[in-house]
Amino acid sequence: MIKNIHTRELGVPAGPFVERIQELWPPAWGKQEFDRPLGVGADGGHGPIRYHCTEFVPGESITFAFRDGDGTHTLSASGTVVRHELIGDFPLGKRVQWALVIRWLHDACLEDLFDNFERAAGREPAAPARWSPWVRLVRRVFGLISRQPQRA
Repeated sequence: MIKNIHTRELGVPAGPFVERIQELWPPAWGKQEFDRPLGVGADGGHGPIRYHCTEFVPGESITFAFRDGDGTHTLSASGTVVRHELIGDFPLGKRVQWALVIRWLHDACLEDLFDNFERAAGREPAAPARWSPWVRLVRRVFGLISRQPQRA
């Protein structure tokens, strides 16, 4: 079982950011696209990561199930805190991929997204996310954009 949680205090009500996930998605991680407006039943994802929306409560939470059925990820809001939780019961091969590669990319992507949320909330993150050398190397090996976007 894999469980991965990210939270961020935004300093403003976090609910509206649940619906703004596509708008504020960091472009370096592939455009987040769906076959219909965001809501239950929407199929899509970003880059090679495919999922579909299984639950959506505007202003509160949105849950996506991975297309292969091995897990879910949920973006939720409570007061001024936004939270992302990935839970998966992956087979051994995917657990190894997670440990060596995917976790590091996932964590970097989520922190970039949360930085964008904070900026949209009207403040610069106190400690903006920085990609580790491992994330930069993995992105280079897989032919992804090799550099983290520079912030003004």
